[in-house]
Amino acid sequence: MDICLNNYDCNNRITTALLLAAGTGSRLFPLTRNSPKCLTLVNEKSILERLVNSLKLQGFKRLVIVTGHKKDCIMEFLGSKSGDMTVEYIHSALYKTTNNIYSLWMARDMIDEPFVLFESDLVINTSLLDEMIFPDRIAVACLQPWLNGTSVTISPSKQVTKFHMGTTENYTGIRYKTVNIYSFSLSSWQAIIKKLNQYISEGIVNCYYETVFAEMVEDNNLVLKSVSFDYKPWYEIDTVGDLAEAEKLFPKKTKRITALGRPMA
Repeated sequence: MDICLNNYDCNNRITTALLLAAGTGSRLFPLTRNSPKCLTLVNEKSILERLVNSLKLQGFKRLVIVTGHKKDCIMEFLGSKSGDMTVEYIHSALYKTTNNIYSLWMARDMIDEPFVLFESDLVINTSLLDEMIFPDRIAVACLQPWLNGTSVTISPSKQVTKFHMGTTENYTGIRYKTVNIYSFSLSSWQAIIKKLNQYISEGIVNCYYETVFAEMVEDNNLVLKSVSFDYKPWYEIDTVGDLAEAEKLFPKKTKRITALGRPMA
């Protein structure tokens, strides 16, 4: 893990995480028929277990989860504590008819501190969070032909200058795929809540939160520094095919055998 360069960095480490896990995971069906997407196993260890282990290793003290599909499975799996980390839940009863903009909005009254935002379909190496535990950052990777979804343009100073919804439009320059991990300062979060309130009050509940971030960046009301995940171990799991690729990146740990034929710890 990176060493803090000064007391300011050390004192501003984020210790709260928000996980959006309300979706049905329909593209992973039938694996998600009886359990939520985040409990999908990647080489015998679920996405959620991997994330929780990473959060604890990074010193997180609080995890807030927005649940929906099969919420009881998540609550039964984690309970209210995981080591020294407190686990809290927000249930989205409208999860079948809303998208992640609504899930994020539901956390407005629960979180009043800087936090890191995660989606429930990501498998990452713990070390990738070293730079994400400080406020107002966005994880990105250089856009590749097989990647889809939201992308961003980045300035030479690594600041996000524009969000692009979708990857098929013509563009010049380098674009970067969002990895769906964001960190926010309290002031940024408060500004985001105001914008979310506008969208939800207008009945816009079935779009992505990147729509809000895009508008705020365009209006210079949100500043995000990019953190590169290029050529590093992470994978977004939406389909069974994605799961197979993730299992290649995150193989089972094999036990070393001693000369006596006994497994080593």
